[in-house]
Formats: sequence, structure tokens, C-alpha cells
Amino acid sequence: MRTAARTGLVAVATALVGAVAAAPADARTAAPSDVRAAASADVRAAAPTGVRAAASSGTPASWTAAPAAGRPYAYLEGPAGSVLQDTLSLTNPGARPLTVRLSGQGAPVSFAARTVTVPARTRADVPFAVTVTADTPPGEHRGTVRASAAGREVRVDLRLRVSGPRLAALTVEDVHVDTATGALRYTLVNRGTTVLAPTLAVRAEGVLGTVLDRPGRPLPLTLKPGQRATRTEAWPDPPALDAVTVRLTATAEGAAPATARAEASFAAGPALAGAAGLLLLAAGGGGYAVRRRGRSRTQRAPAGVRT
Repeated sequence: MRTAARTGLVAVATALVGAVAAAPADARTAAPSDVRAAASADVRAAAPTGVRAAASSGTPASWTAAPAAGRPYAYLEGPAGSVLQDTLSLTNPGARPLTVRLSGQGAPVSFAARTVTVPARTRADVPFAVTVTADTPPGEHRGTVRASAAGREVRVDLRLRVSGPRLAALTVEDVHVDTATGALRYTLVNRGTTVLAPTLAVRAEGVLGTVLDRPGRPLPLTLKPGQRATRTEAWPDPPALDAVTVRLTATAEGAAPATARAEASFAAGPALAGAAGLLLLAAGGGGYAVRRRGRSRTQRAPAGVRT
């Protein structure tokens, strides 16, 4: 009996040793100390430098700025002359308070405070407003809300839709001709609700026909709704002696052509003196002919007849 029991115990021990030898290494024992050290070193090496520095110093590792309610961009809609409001969410997951500076670009964005301090592990919803000026044309407009903190800047896309009818209207006003230099001065006025890029054509008719003819060409300016622009058109070689009618025609995409005109009389000094000389010469020639005609009558008159 004792011998059989001893033999059975030896067999069981041998089986257990074999089972342990066949088991996977990670099931048999914990990782050696050098393996654990290598694994932790790999984790540290994989972490970004900024994250390691933030973790060691206790500053916010990362923060976000986005439109409220998880929207991809801020969207506002309203008529010209209104003030539209939205909210920007600032999230600080760090262990220290975060100071964020806010600004706008491309749109008239205003904040209740330009600098906001967000407590640690907190989200702050910051309202902002966009003022749509009265001269803002209807249609789509773009802007950006910028948030800066901890050496990083986040930009949030701002999309603005201004409602209202689209009307293109342009006028030409206050046309004046400088007879000393020939310069043409005029004013373009945007009377509509859209931005205009005008072109201008100039034509001048004198007593004997056309003295200036410039086809329409784009002007180097754009006009916002309600905007006025006073410009000068050079005329290097105006007539020396003429009475002219100058006609200016302005056009823009979607707008009816606008025409205005002005009258001017040119009479330069030398030309005027020359014209006066011709008139005097003609008058002198006429007087000489009258006198000669009278002398001829005297010579032909019969004797005793008085003339």
C-alpha cells in the first residue's frame, strides 16, 4: 500500500511538472524586470514631446475650440443691419486653468471678453456676436473665429448668409470737364445691394464730329452697396477750339448701363488769337473791297453827276 501510494504521488508530480512546462510563458510567470523596463521605455518614447512636457509640468496637455453643439462650423443667417449671435465651446482637459485669447478675422466678430480663463477639466461656452452692417450685400460671406492658448491657435470656420433681394444698380453723377487740361471728373454710385465691378466708356462729339471715342474698359475698383467713388479720366489732347458734348457710360454685371453727359467749350489762347486774326483779316478784306467798289463807281460816273 505504501509503495503504491508513493508511486501514485510521483506520477501526479511528474504530470504537473509536464503541464507547467507545456504552458505559455506569459501564463507561467510575469514579464521579467528588464522586459517591463523596455516596455515602459517604449511607451515613453512613443508619447509626443509636447505631451511629455505638459504631463511633467502640469500644464494643459491639449485643448479644443469648436462651435457649440458639436457643429463642424459656425453658421449665422440674417438680413443686413442685424446682429447675429452664436457660441464657441472651449474645452480644457488639463490639470491647470487655461487662458484663451479670442479674435475674429474676415467678419465683424465681437466677444464679451477677448480673454477667457477656462478652469481645469472644464468646458466653457463663450457667446460671440457678428454685426451685419447695413451695406453688406446679400449672399454668402466667410470669416474665422480664432482661439489662441498655450502656444497653439485653433481656427473655427464662420459662415454668414445675408438674406435679402439681390439688386445691381449703378449711376454716373457730377460729370465735369476741365477745359484747361481736358480732364474728365465724375462720380460712380452703387445704388443696389450687390458688389459691383464697373467698366467705363467715354465719347465726345464736337462741331465737326467725334473728337474722343474710348470703348468700355474695366476700372481698378469695386463698389460696395451705397458706396461712391469720384474719379478723373485723363484727356491728353482735347480740341483747341471746339464746343463738345462729353458722354460717359458705366456698366456692371447685372446692372443697366448708366449714362451721363456734360457740355464744354474749348478756346485755347493761341487758337483764339488765330481765329481773331482770321476774322480781322476777313473784315479788312471786306472793307477794302467796299472802298474799291466805291472808287470804281466814282471813276465811271458821267461828268457833272455827283456821286
